[in-house]
Amino acid sequence: MRTLADLAAQQGVGLQSYLNAAPHKKAGHPTPVSSEGARSLLYDGEQVDAYLTGRPVPPIRTEDDDQEHEDDDDLLDRREAAAVLGVVPDSWRVYKHHPLLTEHMVTVGGVERWPRGIVHRYRDTRPGRTAATGRPTGSGDQVPRDELLPRTAPLLDADPTITATAVVEQLGVSRNTAQHALTRLRADRIADLIGARPELSPVEAAAALGYPPVLARRATARAATVLRARAAAPYLDDVAAAAHRAGWTTTETVPGVQLPGDDRVVAALVLDGDQAPVPALVWDERYGWRTAASRRHPITRDAVPSSEGGGVRYLAEGVTPPPAALIAALRGCFVALFHPGLRGCG
Repeated sequence: MRTLADLAAQQGVGLQSYLNAAPHKKAGHPTPVSSEGARSLLYDGEQVDAYLTGRPVPPIRTEDDDQEHEDDDDLLDRREAAAVLGVVPDSWRVYKHHPLLTEHMVTVGGVERWPRGIVHRYRDTRPGRTAATGRPTGSGDQVPRDELLPRTAPLLDADPTITATAVVEQLGVSRNTAQHALTRLRADRIADLIGARPELSPVEAAAALGYPPVLARRATARAATVLRARAAAPYLDDVAAAAHRAGWTTTETVPGVQLPGDDRVVAALVLDGDQAPVPALVWDERYGWRTAASRRHPITRDAVPSSEGGGVRYLAEGVTPPPAALIAALRGCFVALFHPGLRGCG
């Protein structure tokens, strides 16, 4: 999901300039995915990228689509989530405090949202309901997390068109878990094929692997992100080496990479050395480096911080500043964090 501020940053202009020009209101531009009446406008990142590059804009699935075509990762606002339960939006204020929903709630553009699959799971496991998969209410996945991909991979090898429903039946996991596993496996294999045959697009690679478009839509988007993550790996390794030389890490640790929403690359480098100026560093492919206040959870589930504070400072200039420049900026940032009157992070 992208806010108007994200759209402005993507096109290299300030938010006010973007609003004045209003390219998001031109004919053909993707419409907001926010529900009717929502205060903050949010746009689908895949749709926006397709529009800006002149490619066909993919459709957005809704609750009225066939269940197999729904995406459990889609984020629903309170109106959409309430509609899944069949209640009025104001009632969601009570339902949203259930532990399952609070655990998976994220904030995008200042708006609380919940994954479609989690809302479905809550709906299907409410008192008096049975789980959609047929498993006892409250039961967990029958496959340990570290075994999920190795056990799903042979199923995909045997049938490239396998659905999440089939994985649920064979492995006894939730539909959300099965869909995540298939998306990750398909995306990695699409990226591997493109690595061997760079002339292919993600969609072409998916077709070559026998993945039906309706089942590979999320995987093709993630594959493009996986490729960008692989391209960024040498740079991130250089930064990790520079931080280790500075004495800020006990070992030359490779930054941990995540792909939030499957459409962007984010990496975290925990600084565990005694002289480390901050607990951790976070790199976002759109905004570059920033400090993090937590070693345990350096990458928050919220959107990219819109302002500095609370141990968060943006560092250096550009998305990929030279490691030496980043180290120098971080040393200045250390001064600024403990002496707010001195602006040392920039």
